[in-house]
Amino acid sequence: MRELSYRHALREGLDEELTRDENVVIMGEEVAQYNGAYKVTEGLWEKWGCKRIVDTPISEAGFMGMGIGASMLGIRPVMELMFWSFHSVAFDQLVNNAANVRYMSGGLINCPIVVRGPANGGTGVGATHSHTPEGLFAAFPGLKVCSPATPADAKGLIKSAIRDNDPVYFMESTLLYGNVGPVPDPEDGDFVIPLGLADCKREGSDITLVAHGASVLQALEAAEKLAEEHNISAEVIDLRSIRPLDEEAILNSVRKTHRIVVVDESKPFCGVSAMITAIVQEKAFDDLDAPVLRVNTIDAPAIYSPGIEKEQLPNARRIVEKVLTIA
Repeated sequence: MRELSYRHALREGLDEELTRDENVVIMGEEVAQYNGAYKVTEGLWEKWGCKRIVDTPISEAGFMGMGIGASMLGIRPVMELMFWSFHSVAFDQLVNNAANVRYMSGGLINCPIVVRGPANGGTGVGATHSHTPEGLFAAFPGLKVCSPATPADAKGLIKSAIRDNDPVYFMESTLLYGNVGPVPDPEDGDFVIPLGLADCKREGSDITLVAHGASVLQALEAAEKLAEEHNISAEVIDLRSIRPLDEEAILNSVRKTHRIVVVDESKPFCGVSAMITAIVQEKAFDDLDAPVLRVNTIDAPAIYSPGIEKEQLPNARRIVEKVLTIA
């Protein structure tokens, strides 16, 4: 199997969908001639031209509205946000319009739009550029939310997202773009990962670690330390999709290990980890031998100082320390 970077895997998935369906277009700030702020769309403008790869003005409200309108007329736009932190500029379009049009039209009008870009902290860009809003958007019926952790998952999920008839908000991480991992070769078939299907990244028997996005890598590092230093076998469940959520994958793991720590870069209040905690408490309470615990980003705006920000975010040390309180 080939090794590709997360960035390259995303680009390959986009390119394959541009080839498969002439209605797929990519729009966003600097996605064309400049090759994308993070070089995810590098080379696509030269290959597909101005009608398929479209640079937009610096106006999220404007080009998100345009993309949503285009999707209602049969186009499948892939919209790039330079940072998901800019979502609030287009909140009415992203939530009030895209999420509701199918329901309010009685199923007559679909909105097959993908909005993608980085949603993470840890890069020293301050509080206004470091939001992780996956839990926020997952709270609205009609929206689907993904957050892949590996190159293969990034490719497989972006292809599924583009083919989906509902809005899919695809949240990446600038910290992952350069990461390299195995990705199936296109010659071996159409590689697609269904939305709503979690993945067991590491099997274990003593405790379950649930995570998504960049936090999966922190959970895997913590699992290694727990095994080597404390003889604790941790199972790591990668959600991949926030909504739809693979509840059974989480519950089946808890029924095996009887302990769980949820790792989530979102803030703790009303976040993804809070939802998972509620699900486990309600549906697997009798299987638990300890309380459900969480490791989140410390509940404050993103700290600009790189050294302090690393401690604000979930990291392997914090995860290990939390596990040791119940394992």
